[in-house]
Parts: sequence; structure tokens; C-alpha cells
Amino acid sequence: MPYGYAGKILRIDLSTGAVTTEPLSEELIERFIGGRGFVAKTMFDEIPAGTDPFSKDNRFVIASGPLSGHYLPASGKTHFGTKSPATGGYADSNMGGHFGPALKYAGYDMMVLTGCAESPSYLFIDDDRVEIRSADAYWGEGSLVVEKQMKEDLGEDFQVLTIGPAGEKKVRFACISHDFGRQAGRTGVGAVLGSKNIKAIAVRGAGSLPVFDVDAAFAAGKAAFQQIYTKPGFTGWTPEGTAGITDWTNQVGVFPTRNFQTSYSDHYKAVNGRAVLKEIKITDKGCYCCPTPCGKYGKAVTALGSAYMEGPEYETIALFGGSCLLPTIHEVAYANYLCDELGLDTISGGAVVSWAIECMEKGILTEEQTGRPLAFGDLETVDYLLRKIAARDGIGDLLAEGVKIASEKIGGGSDRFAIHVKGLEWTGYESRNAPSMMLAYMTADVGAHHNRAWVLGHDVVGSATNVHDLITAGGKGEKLPKAPVTADCADFVIESQNTRPLFDALGVCRLQFMELGFEPENYEKLFYVITGKMLSWQEMLKVSERIWQLTRAFSAREIAQFGRHLDFPPPRFYTEPVPSGPNAGHHVTREEVDALLDWYYRKRGWTQQGIPARETLEAAGLPEIADALEAAGLYS
Repeated sequence: MPYGYAGKILRIDLSTGAVTTEPLSEELIERFIGGRGFVAKTMFDEIPAGTDPFSKDNRFVIASGPLSGHYLPASGKTHFGTKSPATGGYADSNMGGHFGPALKYAGYDMMVLTGCAESPSYLFIDDDRVEIRSADAYWGEGSLVVEKQMKEDLGEDFQVLTIGPAGEKKVRFACISHDFGRQAGRTGVGAVLGSKNIKAIAVRGAGSLPVFDVDAAFAAGKAAFQQIYTKPGFTGWTPEGTAGITDWTNQVGVFPTRNFQTSYSDHYKAVNGRAVLKEIKITDKGCYCCPTPCGKYGKAVTALGSAYMEGPEYETIALFGGSCLLPTIHEVAYANYLCDELGLDTISGGAVVSWAIECMEKGILTEEQTGRPLAFGDLETVDYLLRKIAARDGIGDLLAEGVKIASEKIGGGSDRFAIHVKGLEWTGYESRNAPSMMLAYMTADVGAHHNRAWVLGHDVVGSATNVHDLITAGGKGEKLPKAPVTADCADFVIESQNTRPLFDALGVCRLQFMELGFEPENYEKLFYVITGKMLSWQEMLKVSERIWQLTRAFSAREIAQFGRHLDFPPPRFYTEPVPSGPNAGHHVTREEVDALLDWYYRKRGWTQQGIPARETLEAAGLPEIADALEAAGLYS
């Protein structure tokens, strides 16, 4: 059994009920480390080319990393992967909480689901006891309700993943919930579980994990916690969590407002991190072994009712408080609760709702079509549309497809302000004067997602500082100059994209590195004392780049007519200058977008259509992937 790993892969054929295990191969470990790497390689090898995301032939993969479940800072991450119902390409999602460590303690580093259960079911895993059980009692219920009920039915020590009604109805941006507020979201992973008739997965594990040097690992883990506590941003980060960045994003003009019509809002203080502290927070809430708990458990009180929830984090604030213009933190938090219970991604949920509101403002959607008036700043509008979406009822059936498909169906020029890339809605950073960040969204392997590369610092203050230093350095709300569009933008993005997959592969949260500046050499040491393998940071990054090339290759193989056009931002961003705020008058032109892609593709070793070249894949240690792309006709 390899050090650091549980050593086994669990396979469940939902169609036949067959449960099998196999050893975790040394080759998979050496080439891909864990987590996102295991997910990406398994998907490419095992999902038949051209598979419909909702087909029984699609795979659903869950994997942890070698550092998951050990006494190390923030070692509770779990990775999920499947073919995306949102984009038709590569999909993954990363979740904190406690599920990944529990799965490892049960004896499994990775779980692969195939087929489709005949009726609503859930998976029961108690060490080596694995069963497919009826979920009739839970089907139709909300994610939070079901997790509570399953813990009462099975035992508090089970770690439970659930989907909500949105997943059951195959809403293309449905998420998976865990630990009463953690979500695997963005790419529609909850919809794929729903398509397989899986309502929940419950796991309990009592096993131990092999460690190369137990004494050194304990000492290194303890030292790592103590070092994080001394970081300058530690005391500032924890109280507000990610919500603490709200003031800064508004002051530098990247806060999405009214469906990204502009990038500044006068009401930001009513929805910022201090509002979370003052108005709704009850306590901090962290994931497994987390020294910097960014979750905020609180209570929202609104005219529509009250609710307890974890959140809201910054992205939820940006999309509901900014893009939908909800006026108070209570209302934003209530929207957060609704999404959690219904099983909807809060980012895509807020983006779809704000797009629909703008469609009504422009006369593209009528009250007859929607069933009621829609307005920015109105919680009743948000509540109404979210519930309609989760049920795929009326207008909700259209919106459940996401803004790309919905805009194609509704027409009327609505595609110009459908804010997405490849079908995945844009997250919480308006980027018309942030060319590096815009390029990061354009080239993200899952569609428009900020967590694949966060490079706003280069656009705003011209440096690669961590978030604590960045917020300290920039943003007073004054008019900003136009950010330069240069080849350096591609360098910044590639550096970040090559770094971030590493944390998902290792199975640890990236926030300690990105936000607090926890140094790379710490990860070298922690990896060694746990696994016995000596890898330098640069050697780890080569694995991380290999994963990035592989995920791009998956989408190139799977998305019909894949090419450069799919990497373009929404037309609003290169045709409409920002109308107000610090970036008033700025936008990236169509010519600049093309230049950004030219620089990026060349530096990545991709063709002008964005296909990883054969020599690039071979240099990354992926000759078999190059062969597969050639067989698919992508080099002709």
C-alpha cells in the first residue's frame, strides 16, 4: 500500500448493482498525484467519446489526494469529475468539509460510478460494506433536509453528500451539498448524480492511513499550523472569510452589478463582509483540519421568512448582491439558503436570474412568459425564479438550461448579455478593465470560473501578491487608468493555471497558499513526510501542468466544433464600455481579445484553434492523449 493513500479504487455499476475494488496503481500516482489528476485521467480513459452527459455511459468520479485526511492544515478536500451538462466538456468541482477524509478512512482513494440506478437510490459505504439502497424516503426533499434526516437515520458519524430537487430535475447547474453548507458546484455535477438516480452518498470509515514517517509528519503538521497562525493576513482573513474582499472589488471596479451592466455599486456596504459580521453571523465554520475557517454560519431574516445557512461567501454576494442587486445581506443570505436547499449553484443561479431580469427590462421576456414581473433588487423575483428553476416549471424549464442555451432559445439579442464562456456562467469579477483576469476566464478548462486562475493583482496593482497584500495595496474608489493588454497577461494566467491544480491533486485547500502566502517549500516537506516521495515544487508543477493539458484535451475531444470561438468572452465585454465607477469608459476590444488568445495559445503550445499540439502533449508526458486526439481527427 503506498504511503499517504488508502490504496484502493471503489467501482459501483449502478445498473447491475455490482461493487468491485481494485488497487490504486503506482503509475497513476506517479503521473497524476491524486484528486483532480485522478479524476481527469479516469474521465479521459473511461468516458466514451461523444457520450451524452446524462447517459448511463457517463462516469461520475470522486477522488481525494495524498494529503487528504492527515494531520495537516486544510486537508479535507474532495474532487468530483464528470462530463459537464453545462458545457459538454470537462467538468470538475472541489469541495471542502469532511467527506474525502471519511472515504479514505473507509479504504478508498477514488470512487467511480457507472450506469444508472433503476429507481431513486443512495449509496451506503461503511468501510468494506457497500450497498445501493432505496432513496424513496428522501427523493424530492431539499439537500439540507436530507442530510439532517440521513444523519438521524444512519448515525451522526456518517459523512453525507446530497443533491436537491434541482439535481433530480437535471438542472444543468445543479450542485452537490455536504456538511450543511459546503457545495461541489459550478459545472452541473449534481445534475449528473440526479441523472443516475443517486440522491445521496453516505460514508463512514474507521481505517487508518499509512504514513512514511509518523513522527516527522506530526511535527511538520504542527509546525505548519503554527506558521499559518503567524501570517499577516491570518487575523484579518478569518472573521469575514471570502466576504471580506467585497469592499476591495467594488473600489477597484470589478464588482458585477445588474447582470454585469456595470462594475460598481453604491450599496456594497450593505452586503459586504462587515455586514455579514454585524447582521447575520453566529459563528465561524471550517472544514476538516482548517486553521482559517472561512465559512460563516448565520441567520437571515427577510420579509419572505428566516433561515439558517452557511454563507454567504464573496461569489454569492457578487452574483446576488451585485448582479441581482439584492439590497441587504439578509436577502443575499436568504438567496444563499434557497440555493443550498434546492441544490443550485449560487453563482450560476444568480447569473441566470439577473440575465432573465435584464431580458424583461429589454422586452425580450414578457410577463406572460415569466408568470410575473421581474425586477432587480427584488427578493421575491429571486425566490420565484429559483424555485421555478429547481422544479423546471414554466419559465424555470428554460432557465434551468443556463444562460447560453436559454439565450439561444429565446433570441432577441439576449446572447450579447448572456455572461458565460462555453456555457458556464461568469463568476464574481467583472473584467472589462482586467485583461489578465478576462483571459483566465476565457481559457479556464471548465468554462468561466475564477478558481482556475485568480490574477486580478496583475491587472490592478501590477504584482503577484497574495490576497491580503493585494487588498492592502489597492483600491480607493478613484478613476483607474486602462490596464495594459500585453503578452505578459498570458504569462500571469498560465503561471496561475499551472499552480492551482496542484492543490486539488494534493487534496488540500489552496487558500493558505493563495490568500496567506504559505510558502511552496512547506508543501514539498509535507508531501515527503507523508508519502516518502521527494518532489520539488517545480516537479509538482510539471504534474499540475500535465493535468491542465489533459483537461483541455478532454474538452477538445468532447465538444463538437471545438475551437477558438468557444474561448471568447460575452460580447458585452468587448463591445460595451463600463458605464460607471472606477473603470468607467474601459473595455477590452475585439482585437485585444484575439491578441490575448494568440499570446496564450502560443505560450501554451496549442494550435490557433486552441488544440494542444502533439509535441506539447508528448512533452507533458501524455503521448497516449495525443494519439487519441489524432484518432479523433483534431490534427487533420
